[in-house]
Amino acid sequence: MRRLGGAAIAMVVGLAGASAGAADLEQIYREALANDATLAGALASRDAGLEKLPQARAGLLPSVSLSGNSNWNNADLNHVPVTRKYNSNGWQVQLAQPLFRWQNWVQYKQGELQGTLAEAQYQLARQDLTLRAAQAYFDVLAAQDVLAAATALNEANGQQLALARKSFEVGTVTITDVHEAQSRSDLSSAQMLAAESDLEVKRNALQVLTAKAPEALKGLRKGVALSRPEPADIQSWVSAAEGGNLSVQAAQVVGEISGREVERNRAAHLPTLDLVASYGNSVGSTATFSGLATPVRTDTDTAVIGVQLSMPLFQGGAVNSRVREAASLRDKAAADLDVARRTAAQNARQAYLGVTSGLAQVKAYEAAQVSSTSALDANKLGYDVGVRINIDVLNAQSQLYDTQQKLAKARYDTLMAQLKLKAAAGSLGDEDIRAINALLD
Repeated sequence: MRRLGGAAIAMVVGLAGASAGAADLEQIYREALANDATLAGALASRDAGLEKLPQARAGLLPSVSLSGNSNWNNADLNHVPVTRKYNSNGWQVQLAQPLFRWQNWVQYKQGELQGTLAEAQYQLARQDLTLRAAQAYFDVLAAQDVLAAATALNEANGQQLALARKSFEVGTVTITDVHEAQSRSDLSSAQMLAAESDLEVKRNALQVLTAKAPEALKGLRKGVALSRPEPADIQSWVSAAEGGNLSVQAAQVVGEISGREVERNRAAHLPTLDLVASYGNSVGSTATFSGLATPVRTDTDTAVIGVQLSMPLFQGGAVNSRVREAASLRDKAAADLDVARRTAAQNARQAYLGVTSGLAQVKAYEAAQVSSTSALDANKLGYDVGVRINIDVLNAQSQLYDTQQKLAKARYDTLMAQLKLKAAAGSLGDEDIRAINALLD
């Protein structure tokens, strides 16, 4: 027992020394914000979506075009034996200002909504990164806890094996005790190797987010107290999720865009009115006939200003078809919004229950850890005085380290449930990362 206590103290001291220069959750989160490829793609997609507004605004602003021509003419005049070959050219600048194009105005309002949608989708991707970074961080901590417990259990089983062999040599235990101790020692060695492999996998998963190998990570303070949700009412969180969830907000914007798309397609039935102004110059030749054709060079400047009315009459039923298509997509958007609300409400309920049940599990496992420690001490003492057998000590050791792992995992799961609850309600932000970061050692 003294050897085991010394090993445990050495392990704690080693972890404390490593954590002195370790990264914390907020640092990992910042590195993920700067290096995560998925978020970078979402940022580029947002920037592209924001360009929908200036594109739609262009339909309300004047357009200016410049055109020119240069032609070689070969004219044979009928009934007159004259052939004329000459060059003509010209240019024109034209300005068109829409006065009434309802579909362009509707498209402009859609452009505003598409910019809002692009921003909502980016915030959704950033919120997802927050959850992924926290989950990857806690996965590494959990894997470290498993490895530490497996290492300690392997060492304890090794000591118990050595004690069983020594007791067998002096005749106080049977060979069965030695075989049981050997079996547990071999099993714990295999578990330790598996834990080392799993820890490496979890570190690599964290590296995907931060684009570099993670340093040592800071763990939760010993005996840290986890808080209950505020408000402590599941229905309040459900109501907040149904209105504030980012997926719900994005679905609402999509619904508005779809509704305006119906209006835009219907506007194709309406007349359009444009102000048109142009200025141009043309140079060419004409012929004046007085017995013989006499070519005359012309140089003409033309300025025109006026309004142009266009009234669509019939387009083969295409307009009505596009209206029906847009109406169906609007109905789909309404159904998607309903799905988003239901999903957000379900996620809020699940996360809230995850927090409350997690807190209860943490409390239960803390009590179980105290009981398992006492049971291990009692079994070791009983083994020393001959009232307990070797398998009792081995079982007590396994029970203690299993309880420690489950306690640590319950704490991490509870913290993740708190973040998921905030995400379901649409209120997850950097301050929540900082709040959890304050709980680290």
